[in-house]
Order: sequence, then C-alpha cells, then structure tokens
Amino acid sequence: MNADLILDRLANNIIDYTIQTRERVYNNVREEMVNYYWNVGKMIVEEEQGGDITPEYGRKLYIELSKRLTKKMGKGYSRSNLFNMRNFYITYPIVQTSGRLSWSHYCELIGIKDENERKFYEKETVNSKWSTRELGRQIESGLYQRLLLSDGKANKEKVLQLAKEGQIIEKPKDIIKEPYVFEFLGIKEEKPLLEKDLEYKLIRQLEDFLLELGKGFMFVGSQQRITIDNIHYYVDMVFYNKILKCYVLIDLKMGKLKPENMGQMNMYLNYYETEINDVGDNKPIGIILCAKKDNVVAEYSLGGINNNLFASNYTYYMPNKDELIAQVEKVINENEEDEK
Repeated sequence: MNADLILDRLANNIIDYTIQTRERVYNNVREEMVNYYWNVGKMIVEEEQGGDITPEYGRKLYIELSKRLTKKMGKGYSRSNLFNMRNFYITYPIVQTSGRLSWSHYCELIGIKDENERKFYEKETVNSKWSTRELGRQIESGLYQRLLLSDGKANKEKVLQLAKEGQIIEKPKDIIKEPYVFEFLGIKEEKPLLEKDLEYKLIRQLEDFLLELGKGFMFVGSQQRITIDNIHYYVDMVFYNKILKCYVLIDLKMGKLKPENMGQMNMYLNYYETEINDVGDNKPIGIILCAKKDNVVAEYSLGGINNNLFASNYTYYMPNKDELIAQVEKVINENEEDEK
C-alpha cells in the first residue's frame, strides 16, 4: 500500500478519535461545572432561608462573599455570578445535567420567568446546538412569542428555520470560548488578543511610562476582565497606586472620544469600587485615552470621586493630561515610522 495512503488513514483515524475524546471531556467538564455552581447556589439559599441573613444584610453579604472567594479562589465569583448561582438553584431545584447545556446557557435561561418558555428554549438549544450567543439572540428576538402568534404549522416551521440561520455551532476547539471552564478548573484565562499592533504598543509603552513617571504605581494587568450579567468586558490597563490607595483604570480608544466611552468607564469604576476594592481603598480613578492622530484627546472620567480628597494628591502623583497625550502621540509617531 502506498505510504501516503497509510499516513493519511492513520492521521484521519487519530484526528477522529481526538475530536471524539475532546467532546467527551468537554461535556464532562461542563456537567461537573454546572453541578458545582448548582451546589454553591444551594449553600447560599440554605443560609438565606436559615433566617440568619436579613434583607438589609443581603447585599453586603454578596459583596463580602465575592471578595473572600475571589481572593482565595480567583475569578468566577463576582457578585453577579453569585446571584446567578443562587437563582440557578431556585429556578432548578432539581437539575439533571448531561453536558449538553453549559453554565453560560443556564445564566441566560434563569432570566426567563415563564416555565413553559424556559423549557422551550432549553429544548431548542439542545436540538439545534445553539451556542450561548445564539440562545441569547433567540431570546432577544422573541422566538417563543412569535411561534405562539404564528397561525398554522407552516408558519411555525418557517420561524424555526429562520431561527437556525446564523447559528454558531460549538465545536471541540471552541472550549477556550467558555471562560467559566477555566475559572472552574483554576486555569488561568487566555486574554483576548489585541488585533492592532498600535494598541499593543500603546499598552506596553504606557505601562513603562506610568511606572517610571508616576509615583507609587503598581501594574495589575492588561485586558482585565469584568463580567456583568453574563457579559464580559475588558479594561485595557489596571494599576494600583499605593500612595493614593486606589485602582487606576485606563481604557484606550483608537478613534475619537464618544459619550458611550464615558458611560462604560463609569460602569468599570462602579464595579471596581463595589466588587474589587478592599477595606481602606479609595474610589478608583478612570482615564480614557483616545489615540487618533491629529485629534488625540485625553479625558479623565472620575466617576463621582471626591475631588477635594484627590485634588492635591492627584496632581502630585499622577502624570497630568498633557504628559499622557504627549506619550500617546509619541507612540503613534514611532509606529508610523516603523511602518515606512
């Protein structure tokens, strides 16, 4: 037999076996992860129902519990996710998992109050192999309600067919797109790749610049993830200033400053103040840098920070706006020289 044919057959057999094994592993991990979060939710609900937790203390409980778990266990225990675990147990007091639905799927499903509607989306997700993104899209588009309003079988079949368009089928290689898997296993999450060389250079250059020029800066990390309502956001750079005793969040925008950029930064600041700050930390500072040539704008979004408290310290220990703008312009100019 031809050696190439033998190699092709052997390679194809190994590839098929690898894909099957990955699917089994992926399903097992998803099933264990769902069971884990269900049991954590059960623990929370049982404590609440024990009567020791008053409604007034409830909000503080989740904030403090989130901080303690995050400190010991890492990501995956935000207040939002703890609420999801609690609501998951309440919504599914008896859960039978088979690896067909992920934790992210359930986070979408528990938001549906009507039991019949929720069961419909469960079945369609399994039958059509919807990704979490596709499930969310179908819920937002009101597929269930449209089916109820459809007259006749033909119309229902047409709606179901339309529902499958644009479907994103989960493959074994898509495992890395399920960040909760990494959190559950304690594996460090892969950060999103930066698409533009310029953005990468800006982050690296600003990191060195702030560490050298600003007093008391400690680099926390780039592309720091924030998860709110099952949606992931990423802060480009996060520092901690030990003199100001606060986090400093920097977001880089490649175009002009937009109003929604300020709103997003304000959301980041509120999240860090509520979820990340420890006792003794001051309110975080937000900086938005818009790096568009000939129109480089730096705007500080202070998100309710008490200016009287920070006015003098901010001046002495933070690079001023002009210095930051000059640094961004420098990186842009160097990048253009490199491309010539």
